[in-house]
Amino acid sequence: MADKSLFTEFIKGIYKENPVTVLFLGLCPTLAVTTSLINGLGMGIASTFVLFFSNIIVASVKGIVPKKIRIPIFIIVIATFVTIVELVLAGYFPSLSKSLGIYVPLIVVNCVILGRAEAFASRNSIGRSIIDALGMGIGFTLILAILGSIREILGDGRLLGHYLFGAGFEPVLIMILPPGAFILIGLIMGLIKLFELKKSHKIFLKYKKNIRT
Repeated sequence: MADKSLFTEFIKGIYKENPVTVLFLGLCPTLAVTTSLINGLGMGIASTFVLFFSNIIVASVKGIVPKKIRIPIFIIVIATFVTIVELVLAGYFPSLSKSLGIYVPLIVVNCVILGRAEAFASRNSIGRSIIDALGMGIGFTLILAILGSIREILGDGRLLGHYLFGAGFEPVLIMILPPGAFILIGLIMGLIKLFELKKSHKIFLKYKKNIRT
């Protein structure tokens, strides 16, 4: 029963409570950096790293942090891990660091990170906070990767730097601009809602059939 509860906690961030498509959090970096798959993955992994360790620390110190100053304390914790990420990217992945630019330090104020620290990690155990961070981080990274892949393919004709089409390919330039990301997010949300409606309709028909029998 406990394992099922932890699995539910994990999976919610990927689908039912996805930070971007359901909770509408972290839209600023989502729109700005997902011009390519590598950028999307880079931002997603960096955010997951910060979220993972921030949740652990917040869940560990929640009992000794005065309620009146909990938000500043949480921000300091988050900023510490963001600094680590920023230095690692600058030292080992300079091209990715340059591509992500200001959006790496802005992870400090990313609503996904601070929101989970305040709404979940500060009220739950370390174990559940780790599961929550992994689920939310993977869900966030997955959406960034999907958006980055589609935008890179349609807007540049490439994926991970490799050309996919011939010389006659005409890039859809709007896809490498923020409106392109808005359009794609809207389409993804629409597909999710359509899937949910079809699923609900099937459950309703099954329930109706059972009542008749």
